[in-house]
Order: sequence, then C-alpha cells, then structure tokens
Amino acid sequence: MSSKADVVVIGGGVVGCAIARELSRYRLDVVLLEQAPDVATGTSKANSGILHAGFDCEPGTWKARLNVRGAALYAEIAEGLGIPRREIGSLVVAHSDADLATCESLLARGRENGVAGLEIWGADRLRAHEPSISADVAGALWAPTAAVVCPFLATVGFGENAIRNGAKIHTECGVTGLVTAGGRIVAVETTRGRIEARFVVNAAGVHAADVARLAGDDSFTIHPRRGEYILFDRSTGALARSVLFPTPSKVSKGILVSPTVHGNIFIGPNAADVDELDDVETTAPGLDEIISGARKIVPDLPLQNAITEFAGLRAAAGKDFIIGESPIVKGLVHAAGIQSPGLTSAPAIGEAIAEILADLGLKLTPDPTFVPVNPHRPKFTEQTPVEQMARIAADPLAGRVICRCETITEAEIVAAIRAPCGARTIDGVKRRVRAGAGRCQGGFCGPRVTAILARELGIPVTAVRKETLESWLFYARAGLEIREDIDA
Repeated sequence: MSSKADVVVIGGGVVGCAIARELSRYRLDVVLLEQAPDVATGTSKANSGILHAGFDCEPGTWKARLNVRGAALYAEIAEGLGIPRREIGSLVVAHSDADLATCESLLARGRENGVAGLEIWGADRLRAHEPSISADVAGALWAPTAAVVCPFLATVGFGENAIRNGAKIHTECGVTGLVTAGGRIVAVETTRGRIEARFVVNAAGVHAADVARLAGDDSFTIHPRRGEYILFDRSTGALARSVLFPTPSKVSKGILVSPTVHGNIFIGPNAADVDELDDVETTAPGLDEIISGARKIVPDLPLQNAITEFAGLRAAAGKDFIIGESPIVKGLVHAAGIQSPGLTSAPAIGEAIAEILADLGLKLTPDPTFVPVNPHRPKFTEQTPVEQMARIAADPLAGRVICRCETITEAEIVAAIRAPCGARTIDGVKRRVRAGAGRCQGGFCGPRVTAILARELGIPVTAVRKETLESWLFYARAGLEIREDIDA
C-alpha cells in the first residue's frame, strides 16, 4: 500500500482510469483507489458503450468540448490499448415534422461543436440503411463519426496502461477521510491506511459528492438516475447497423436500439431518478418501458432472444460536468457529475484534469519511458487454424475451451487474471474475455472460471466472489469438501 503520492485519484471507473493513465505520462507518483474488488464496477459496467459524435451537447460546455475531443482520442488510441471499437455511425430517428425540426437543430448544434459529416436523411435513405426500422419514420440525423466500444475494456485498457507506466491501482480500498491543513488537502485516509498526497482527484461517480463532503465541500449534489437495459444474443446482430436514437428529451437521449462492439444488440436505457446510490435493480415497469420505447424505432423486437437484463446509475448533477478545483479545499480537484457523454469524454477529461493540475502548481515533466500501448492479446477465435495450433503447442491451456458460448480458452482466462489490472472476480473475467457473456450467461463455464480464479489467486473456492466485496459464490459446509481442481 502506497504511503505517499503526488496525485491520488479516487474512483476506478473509466474516468478515473483515464485520468490515471494520462498522469502516468509524467514523472509523478500516481495512485488510484477503488473500493470494489475491481475497476469498472459502477457506472462503467452498465454503460451503453457509445462514443457519441457530439451533436447533442450545448455549445461552450465541458460536455461539448470534451465529447468531440474524446471521440477523436479514441480513434487514435483504442487499438493500441486493446479497446474494441467499431465506427458504425448513429441516427436520430424522426417520426414527424416536429422531430425533423429537432434533428435540424441538432445538426446546427453539432456543426457548432465541430462534429464532421452530419446530414439529414430522408425516409427512403433511412429505410435502405436500416431495413428493420419502423414504417412510419420521416427521416433522421446521420452522424458518421459515432462509434461503439466495450466500456469494460476501455476502463481496463486505461487502467492497465497506467500501471504499466508506473501508476498504482489499489482495489478493495475505500476512502474514509480527506485530511486538510490550512484549507488544503494533505492526505487521504483509507480502509488500508493513510496516503499523504499533494493533490486529490475526485472521480468517484455517484459517490463523488460524498467524497467531497469528507473534505467539507458541499458545493454539489449527485442525484442518481437509473437506466435499465435488455441485451440480446448475437443472432439478432442484423437488427440494427448503426446506433438508433429517438429524438431526445430534456433529461435523456432516450430509449435506443444499438449494436454492441461484440455483435449483440441492446435496447435501453430509460431514466428514473432514485434515492439510493446502489439501486441498480431491474423492474417490470422499467423493462416494459424500454421495450415499448424501442419498438417505436424497431417494431419487431425478438424478445425470445434476450439473454440478460441489467441496470446502471448515471451520476447526474446538473446540465454540465463538474470539472475543476474545489471552491472550498485547495488541491481537491473534481471530475464529478460525469453522465453521458462521460464514456466518450473520458480520455479528454484526463487531459483536462492534467491541465488543471498543472495550473495549480503540479509540475508535469514528461516521462521519456512512457509506453502508450498495451501488449496485443489476439483472441483465439480470431486466429487462423495454423496460428491456433502454434498457440496450443506453446501453451496447452490454449486448447482447453472453458466458455463454449463464446469459445474462450483457459489460457485467455489465465492471461486476464495475471495481467496488470487483472481480474479478481467472476464478473471481472467475464468483462475482460467474455467467459459467461454468451447465451447461457455462465451456466456452463461459471464453476470452471471459479476454479481457475481460486487456483491463480491462491485462494480457496469459498473466497471467490462474483463481483462486489461480499458477493460470495460458495460457502463451506461441515463434512463437505469443495474441489478446487475442477476438470475444465
């Protein structure tokens, strides 16, 4: 556990990891703290995975500036960081003249924000591009620069690269206090000890206001807004070629139909303000709402091909991101209220935070040993038969398929556990290599993944968790021997 740092980043979501990665470019001691067993367990785990083009943001805001810059950065860095990305474009679907007028307004706003390639499409062109679209469409706004990424691998990619460049990530490390002296941050108290720090970056998502209050800063409040989703298996991949938005409302971009980077389709999210910071339940009314909303765009939804439902929380705090030094405590810098387009903006938020810290007196000396990429890990299923046989010859575990739905090998799971910022839970493995992400949702491979985690981490099976701190999968019983050598 680190005892000193130039910068402590609180929060292991995509924003916190992107900030840590950006700061690792410089000769700094950077520490990231995450209270969960893994990164990407909050908003970043239940995210649409969309890199927004930037036409929806009000010009002049942090959102407008960082959205467009962030989308451009992903185009440059995604491949090198191992972040799957597909530039598939997005469409804001209009059903009426009023909707078309909204699309025209969004086009003008997007051009002001510097978004390239925006066009208004007529109904015939829209139907030619999207054969499953509703028959009553009037046209759409086309944004060719929109893309989709894997939000889990974006978070892990930033985190791993930060570690490879000298940053430290401490998981299962909750923040219990922020220590100030003379109105300035001097240390962070955690469940694993005290860290002296010159600067603290608050990227704690829905918990950001609570973190700020630990230092006596009550300048903002987070209002969690829940969004529910339904995910379909990959047999439905032809349902949408691009991200399909409705015309937006005042509180949300609306219930959409979108491909994922892995070839699935999802629908959602809705937008429901909730009181609890951990209220991620799915509800029958909520799921009915997103089905009804999605059917306005794509009427023939193959609900029989749905494989899971989930929900996430947006850290709503107002119309714009909260980025900058605390008005109360010097050295405390907020990256808070990061809702959509937070995923898109994440690498640009990293740049912005670095600039703010430099303005506050942190010396940013470039580290000549900085390596901007992670090692390439080819997927077994994407290799040629010759490459696969060579891989198996070098490592017999590459020939043992653990997840049949996604054809994930034991070698891939082991690599995901052993990597910097490696998996420590069942869901951590699932997010990194998709073991358990297929049709059966881990029904077959779950026990085998559990056994591999226990073996690789040197822990008993009863210590393996699904995701959260106490999400134990097995309990020991008197007289019952739990095997840790399940034949995969």
